[in-house]
Amino acid sequence: MAGRLQGKVIVITGASRGVGEACAIACAREGASLVLAAKTVAADPRLPGTLYDTAAAVEAAGGRALVVQFDARDAEQCTDVVEKAVAHFGRLDAVVNNAGAIFWAPLADWPQKKFDLVFGVNVRAAFAISRAAIPHLRAAGGGHVLMMSPPIHTTAAPGKGPYLVSKLGMTILAMAIDAEEKENGIAAHALWPVTGIRTAATVNLGMGEDAQWRTPDILADATVELLSRDPRASAFRAWLDEEVLADVGVTDLTKYRCDPDHEPSCMSIELVDPGWAARHGRS
Repeated sequence: MAGRLQGKVIVITGASRGVGEACAIACAREGASLVLAAKTVAADPRLPGTLYDTAAAVEAAGGRALVVQFDARDAEQCTDVVEKAVAHFGRLDAVVNNAGAIFWAPLADWPQKKFDLVFGVNVRAAFAISRAAIPHLRAAGGGHVLMMSPPIHTTAAPGKGPYLVSKLGMTILAMAIDAEEKENGIAAHALWPVTGIRTAATVNLGMGEDAQWRTPDILADATVELLSRDPRASAFRAWLDEEVLADVGVTDLTKYRCDPDHEPSCMSIELVDPGWAARHGRS
């Protein structure tokens, strides 16, 4: 039985671990061929996961994988990821801009190098990858651009201002792409978790604990749902992961808990929309 993404070629950035790895495996189970782009190709005991580990998992799930090492801050390397994808697989159907850098501090305490890193890996790389991909998505008759970025709100963000500007910039790029490329059959969306997601970054930065987190699989399953839709029948939306799954009738999310006995807090959506949990009757 063919999967929902059978024959599709998908570029995923930040694919060596965490959310990117989970998205790649989920797409492979649905028949996709994956172009796995990230910086890490050699094992590091401080940060588990490499592109080759993800490639092995993709192939075990029934997909095909192309590994492309790149520095997300380098625009030429971003273009190279897309060109290698098309040269190897002959087409391109979707891009998932997942690569990300995070740093939180009051504005006065942000080193310029951290600011440049966060903007380079987040919004600049998403721009460069998407710009390079659009001609190939047009040639394929349409496709998807997905940003791992949040809904847009205008509340204060003490300690997180530059980081959120970079992530919200990704959402605005998706809005523009969707409007500009609709006639070419290209749809763009943003996707953001309601709860914190357990990854090497959230663990290493001490951003919570298992009782507060879900696994990356919830974002991976939401990604599959969005990429499997007809892009010509889609319109931009800044989705929350729970909303995507509820849209297809999935409301029992217990399998995504890191701690099976505790429902995670809404820490991730509260970061960009304080008061969301109260409005939705959540803690």
